Amino acid sequence: MSAVLPSVPLLRIRDLRVAFDDGQKQVPVLHGIDLDIARGESVGMVGESGCGKSVTWLAALGLLGPRARVSGSVVLDGQPIDHLRGDALAPIRGKRIAMIFQDPTSSLNPVQRIGAQLAEGLGLHRGLRGQTARAEALRMLDRVHIPNAAQRLDAYPHQLSGGMNQRVMIAMALTGEPDLLVADEPTTALDATIQAQILDLLREIQRDNGMALALISHDLGVIAEVCDRVLVMYAGRVVEQAPTRSLFGQAQHPYTLGLLAAIPDFEAPPRRLATIAGSVPEPGRLPSGCSFRPRCAKTRPSCAIAVPPLIVVSSHHRSACLQEELA
Repeated sequence: MSAVLPSVPLLRIRDLRVAFDDGQKQVPVLHGIDLDIARGESVGMVGESGCGKSVTWLAALGLLGPRARVSGSVVLDGQPIDHLRGDALAPIRGKRIAMIFQDPTSSLNPVQRIGAQLAEGLGLHRGLRGQTARAEALRMLDRVHIPNAAQRLDAYPHQLSGGMNQRVMIAMALTGEPDLLVADEPTTALDATIQAQILDLLREIQRDNGMALALISHDLGVIAEVCDRVLVMYAGRVVEQAPTRSLFGQAQHPYTLGLLAAIPDFEAPPRRLATIAGSVPEPGRLPSGCSFRPRCAKTRPSCAIAVPPLIVVSSHHRSACLQEELA
């Protein structure tokens, strides 16, 4: 009987590290990120601002600029892409991996009509021009459920609501029919009703296209609703990763427990929300040992000695806390 080969993930990131040159020294901001994403999988990344969620993807796609020093490996469909630069990455950005951002007004061109911006992506990634591109742009707006799509093609971004502009951004990200969509806080600026519609849309598109999804969010409720698996990041490191059900039901890391405790429970009696004292340390000024140590209620002297590795808690569940090693 022939051996069964392990499936190759769509994207594999290993030991991804980033440091920025501030003119005097290299300031490290990512400290060795490992991440696999399978085809069709939804992976959530959570953590406070400054934890490195967005930088991870900007580094993987070569979008950080000349002052960034990036190391590690990024492998897409079995092919390394971390060595590619400039034009060599063009067939991958948008076509294989697309990214949408939380503020569509800063991503859309304010002096170009929506149809022209969609047509540009269709021409770049799929070679469509003229009326063929316009017809496909119309289909894309219909696909993301924009009403009166034919009229919206000739509208400017300022003539659309925030929710509509976010749908346009999703449509633009889909012009290349990507294998992986990275959504960076795609619902932050939207009210609750529109937020729910955008999340439903992302799930629908993922189901129909078989697309993988990496969702960056501060909102654990959004992550719980959309994602199969969750990575919790703190100060440039992954401190816990687990299937969504396991993370929300059996979180282990004190930082994750603190984030979950801060979520209001509308079915329970009123209570004061828990908070995590302090803030994320500045890059280049991390405390010794565990970066979360100054804010952790369970800290002990051994936590200051070394950075704790990710320890296996259970199947597919890992946590970077010395409490796990000593349990």
